[in-house]
Amino acid sequence: MGMSEKQYSLKEAMLFTQRIGQLSKALWKSIEKDWQQWIKPFDLNINEHHILWIAYHLNGASISDVAKFGVMHVSTAFNFSKKLEERGLLQFSKKENDKRNTYIQLTPEGEDIFLKIMESYQPTGNAAFSGALPLRELYGKFPDIIEMMAIVRNIYGEDFMEIFERSFQNIETEFKEDDGKLKKMEKTEQELS
Repeated sequence: MGMSEKQYSLKEAMLFTQRIGQLSKALWKSIEKDWQQWIKPFDLNINEHHILWIAYHLNGASISDVAKFGVMHVSTAFNFSKKLEERGLLQFSKKENDKRNTYIQLTPEGEDIFLKIMESYQPTGNAAFSGALPLRELYGKFPDIIEMMAIVRNIYGEDFMEIFERSFQNIETEFKEDDGKLKKMEKTEQELS
């Protein structure tokens, strides 16, 4: 479709991009602060925690996977993974059939710290959670954010959304709420559910 056949006005396009940009920036600022507070006791930054998250859910992710699904530059993914390796939380490896890519895997200590972070999660004081709570009370569930997910899918692709969903599905099936904390279920509990 040529420029003369577009179905939107320049003003409409500009208003949309500015609206989503400014809303995203405001939301991110709040989410970033809450995320940093959550992981602060574990002496991690957001990129490091995100890498642990991806390594846990992908179980044998390449550095390029980490960059793609962590929405970070490959050098950022590598450098922060290296710091996690130095702390004994990740290990690097190459695959026999793929010498070009570097893969990461959580060490037992890495999995342990990941699970401790999950257990330490407290929704109170989380601005995005608190901001969505009135909607949950009104509609009986948290917003699905379907439109935002559709925009992200169109930007980053189906693979990105598949991994995104897989990580949340893993939490749904592998974790339980126990005494006000999220805890990983034992293998037998997972098989029964």
